[in-house]
Amino acid sequence: MRTPLAGVIGWPVSHSLSPRLHGYWLAAHKIAGAYVRMPVQREQFARVVESLTCAGFAGVNVTVPHKEAAFALAGSCDDLARVTQAANLLIFQEDGRVLARNTDVFGLRRSLETELGLATLKSQHAVIVGAGGAARAAVMALCELEAAQITVVNRSMARAEALLATLRPHLKTPLSVASPAQWQGLAEEVDLLINCTSIGLGDESAFMLDLARLPPAARVCDMVYRRGGTLLVHTARGLGLSAIDGLGMLMYQAVPSFAAFYGVTPDVTPALRHHLESETP
Repeated sequence: MRTPLAGVIGWPVSHSLSPRLHGYWLAAHKIAGAYVRMPVQREQFARVVESLTCAGFAGVNVTVPHKEAAFALAGSCDDLARVTQAANLLIFQEDGRVLARNTDVFGLRRSLETELGLATLKSQHAVIVGAGGAARAAVMALCELEAAQITVVNRSMARAEALLATLRPHLKTPLSVASPAQWQGLAEEVDLLINCTSIGLGDESAFMLDLARLPPAARVCDMVYRRGGTLLVHTARGLGLSAIDGLGMLMYQAVPSFAAFYGVTPDVTPALRHHLESETP
């Protein structure tokens, strides 16, 4: 029987906890598989994916900056990948086709539900910072939680407007855009703030928005994850705000990926979280 092979592609990817996460589940389920980290630059992405399909990989997870490219090269995709035009999971089928899926939507929604207690966002205003593939997934997750209003804050208004144009035909939730300069007038209305940029991924760059302007009951979610928490999460908690990083989202989005690669649906448990937080990968 062939050893199931899978991995994660990104640039950078040295920070990724995905090999440690999937390795934990492989050991727990006694599966003789492998999951590897693959640093791949933008211009090499399509060629590497083609090579992996020939090398017998079951599929790969895809992280920054390749999620939109992953959607574009796939032969078929699920509905969420089609709407967001971004994929974080590529499944290599036996006939050579590549299937794109977006499990980030599921992962973020489950993280908001379990870690922030947000079973619904009815009557609440959510603000997303960023306008890339992660932001599209966040919009869809917020719509599934029935957010009353969503605002996308981004330095490039053209990119933010392009995101809205892509998603609006598929949604009933009111969507709007704002620049960082408009934050002062927007902040007091925010119930949930989600960072969908890579700020905090590899350094401690200051967040572009002043969190002190948020209401005391506002919640903050940083889709970036790093051991010990991000500067954004620490800043929010220092102001008395409820805040989470992207570790919960990482764990939940990985469940359907592991099932696709190895044929077993794993559980997200406190022991898994402890395993990921206990040691630098």
